[in-house]
Amino acid sequence: MSFDNIALSRDGAIATITLDRPEKRNALSLDTMLEIIEALQSVATSEADGVIIAANGPVFSAGHNFADMAGASVEVTHHLFDTCTRMMDAVQNIPQPVIARVHALATAAGCQLVASCDLAIAAQSASFAIPGGKGGLFCHTPLVAVARNIGRKRALEMAMTGDPITAAEAADWGLINRAVPDDRLDAAVLDLITRATRGSAWSKAVGKRTFYDQIGLDQPLAYEIAVDVMADAATSPDAQEGIDAFLNKRQAIFHQRP
Repeated sequence: MSFDNIALSRDGAIATITLDRPEKRNALSLDTMLEIIEALQSVATSEADGVIIAANGPVFSAGHNFADMAGASVEVTHHLFDTCTRMMDAVQNIPQPVIARVHALATAAGCQLVASCDLAIAAQSASFAIPGGKGGLFCHTPLVAVARNIGRKRALEMAMTGDPITAAEAADWGLINRAVPDDRLDAAVLDLITRATRGSAWSKAVGKRTFYDQIGLDQPLAYEIAVDVMADAATSPDAQEGIDAFLNKRQAIFHQRP
């Protein structure tokens, strides 16, 4: 599959989607977002067990491409942000775990993309910002994803000041899983996505979908959903295989696919 703004590759069970317009600071132009959606949909139906979202160049992503918005009508801007929402939803809707590999600055919608990934690891030299508060266009949509990771006060601090936070702060605040030395980034990303994809791929896909279905709900309704899903899942072939393997002290062999 060939793209103009991104690259899609596969190494064993892990697929990698790489933002590949370094001369544009990997801005999330409309064309780039449509390519990312297409790549995610392709991976979703493949045999890949996990996905890495990475980037080439000195910036992970500078966010939206302002050229798409300059002089645009409200119909055009609606389409732009609707497409961005489709892209963020696609990250969470595909069955595979998705991890962001953040080697440098992730700002605005680029920060939103990191926040939308299931997992994220950043190099210590990376930083994160939703800088609209410094200018004339507040980061309304990035704040949706960021606030669901780090809580209201810190999210509003990022959005209102527009100031960047370090990778260490991002880890402490819960925006990413951890910050690692720059020369350990690839190893740390591979280690986490490998651990996150072991076991039943079908069970993992159900778990991911159910997590996003219940996480924003009140606790009683969240339990209602989780109980129904878990009760059904417990009778599935992979669940029964895992139970039998545990009871008989043998290695489980899973066959179900999402």
